[in-house]
Amino acid sequence: MPTTNDFEEWLFLMSDKLDVFEAFFKKETGKDLDYSVQSINEIEAWLLTKFESTDDILKQENKDLLDLVTRYVGDTFRKNLKAKWTIDLENEKNAYYQLPVITAEKLSSPIAPHTLVTASLDRRRGTFISTVLNNAIKEVNKL
Repeated sequence: MPTTNDFEEWLFLMSDKLDVFEAFFKKETGKDLDYSVQSINEIEAWLLTKFESTDDILKQENKDLLDLVTRYVGDTFRKNLKAKWTIDLENEKNAYYQLPVITAEKLSSPIAPHTLVTASLDRRRGTFISTVLNNAIKEVNKL
């Protein structure tokens, strides 16, 4: 079970892990990432070519890659929504129990990047994650 210290260490490593993912993605695709909505579409398109299903990305051998993608997607949400990373380690009934989520004062509910990444492979639209991001941007910009 993750602890607060585990989560704090996960956050501490964020910058280094994002650098690793950006370099990996550039090597894989030739594209630079810039934490924009469009970059989320680039990530999702790449995911759809790399993985045939949610089960594929959830395999043990893809655990580290899923973590890197989750970090990038989450940090893109965080930056665009002026939000922060949080985690619930107490309420076992919470749908996002033990999952890092993005929260912001004006967001009606937390956003779980891990869940978005896996759901995007199930939906196979190519714009699933960016649609969620665009809707969240609209929500936080109301009043």
